[in-house]
Amino acid sequence: MPARRDLMSFRAWYRQHRFATLFAIQMLAIGTHRVLDATVAGGKLLDLLFGLSLFAAIASVVEERGMRTLVVLGAAFVVVRGVQEVLGLPALLAFSESLWVITCVLATVATARYALRPGRVDGERIFAALDVYLLAGLVFSIAYFVIDHASPGSFRPDPLMRGDAIYFSFITIATLGYGDIVPVNGAARGLAMLEAIGGQMYLAVLVARMVSLYSKEED
Repeated sequence: MPARRDLMSFRAWYRQHRFATLFAIQMLAIGTHRVLDATVAGGKLLDLLFGLSLFAAIASVVEERGMRTLVVLGAAFVVVRGVQEVLGLPALLAFSESLWVITCVLATVATARYALRPGRVDGERIFAALDVYLLAGLVFSIAYFVIDHASPGSFRPDPLMRGDAIYFSFITIATLGYGDIVPVNGAARGLAMLEAIGGQMYLAVLVARMVSLYSKEED
């Protein structure tokens, strides 16, 4: 059947470009979050992009060893977020965000393992390495958002909106430090330090590993 052949062709294409697809979705979320914040339905659209990023992150690594549990965690996130939207319970919002972070952290670890393992360096390996960096930035942004909602006044200016958290996270991981958003309590400052140091260490390890793998190909 034509529809079945099309589906199989798409699956084959996606398997070959899954990390490139994840990269494109993440860049879309990062690049449009400020525009979405300015719209009436900005929060809902941003949630949709975050959900799409989570789905793409799961789909990109679900076939890796030990990653089947990501499907369960992703489904739990969808259910909890759906119930939260219906009932409007603040506690469920924090729980759903925690599920998002846990799932993305596991997906990030699996993606990093794929990017840095021995083997030929191709486009997908490079996109996987970039995905790790972007996923880390998004994970930290949710962590900042949760900290500010759990302890109001953790950042200045207050409150820290979702779009602001994304902006602050990527400014921090890139060690730009514009100073327009400032962490003011211990948890927020500690997390910002961890992100800045971790981001720089990851780039150093990534470059060294990629050069090493490429050099082995040349030998």
